[in-house]
Amino acid sequence: MKRTFNEQHDSVLVKYISIICACIVPLLVTGPFLPDLIVSFLSLWFLYYSLKYKIYKIYKNIYFYFFIAFCLVCILSSILSDNILVSLRSSLFYIRFGVFALLISYLIEQNKKILNYFYYAFLITFPSLVIDGYFQFFQGSNLFGYKIGENYRVSSFFGDELILGSYLARLYPLFFAIFVVRSNKRPLEIFAVSILFVLIDILIFFSGERASFVLFNLSTIFIIIFISNYKWLRIGVFTFSLFIITILLINNEKLYDRYIVSSKRSMGLDSSSTQKYFFSPGHESLIRTSWKMFLDKPIFGQGPKLYRIKSYDPKYETGTSPHHPHPHNFYVQLLAETGIVGFSFLAGLFCYFVFLTLKHIYIYFIYKKKWLSDYQICLLSGLLITIWPLTTNGSIFGNYLMLFYTLQIGFFKKNIKL
Repeated sequence: MKRTFNEQHDSVLVKYISIICACIVPLLVTGPFLPDLIVSFLSLWFLYYSLKYKIYKIYKNIYFYFFIAFCLVCILSSILSDNILVSLRSSLFYIRFGVFALLISYLIEQNKKILNYFYYAFLITFPSLVIDGYFQFFQGSNLFGYKIGENYRVSSFFGDELILGSYLARLYPLFFAIFVVRSNKRPLEIFAVSILFVLIDILIFFSGERASFVLFNLSTIFIIIFISNYKWLRIGVFTFSLFIITILLINNEKLYDRYIVSSKRSMGLDSSSTQKYFFSPGHESLIRTSWKMFLDKPIFGQGPKLYRIKSYDPKYETGTSPHHPHPHNFYVQLLAETGIVGFSFLAGLFCYFVFLTLKHIYIYFIYKKKWLSDYQICLLSGLLITIWPLTTNGSIFGNYLMLFYTLQIGFFKKNIKL
């Protein structure tokens, strides 16, 4: 049947919007501005588009209802805060991330080729970072002249921002999910991607980001345990990577100092320390300061994005270094800035993802069949490490980390079977 002009127009529009969305993967390397600009623009466009064509069903799902409720709590917390305008800047338009996740879900439904667009975006971005990152590690500076970081920490195109490991670790599950679901893969492609996986594993180690390295390994173990297809490929890659990393750790004094000596010193586990710390004295200072903020306003907190201001208040500041833009932990930040109400949303979301995992295990062992697809398992691993409670991370109200999470939620919502 011949399509009408409007159908053809919508098909072309969906194609180009899909390509623009895939461009977020390489643009994230440039910083949060351009990706967030795309997300903001496309979210507004999708609101207009969905209302114009009465695509109301896209909004009728538990994920979006949950996110809307969280946004309303954040806005209310801002209104009740001492710095309403400052706080509202982050909470008022937070909804754009939820709308963008729905857009990704809608695009997958309308245009399966979006998976190819993202796959090729990864195949351009990840190898570029790998080549540049290894060049920086061995030569002392990358292709653009950025010097290697302190303690031999590789940053590649991120420059002074030491977030290469975080970028790779958080997007890798999405990359692997799309790789798993792709059909008609040739042996050469599988071999080349396997080599890329090994290089990525080791490059995350070279980044010196201990939290990202641990989270990446957790997501890898999660994937290995629960997937069916490509299980042995991932086991082989992971084992070989750990073998290389172990050799490097033993023979490279700077890497050993960063991962072993420095970690023990920060946590007070070396022989010269008299006190134990949660991550480090600085992180414990942030936690204690946040706890005092929570006790002062336990219901709705101090207001989103206000830790940076409140931490200078003598009645809250505690420890050696309480003055930071945020407490470097999502859960601690939400306790301080949105109180127990805002905190309960993130804690509930984490429990929900754990429940999905346990349900998958139960159905597998009782009924001998899979409940979640390999594609969903990969994405679930990425979602879990992003909101893992016992780790350090950026601000939950920061654009950068929410872009990682939004992408994976959008893909996770749509199950794509092989």
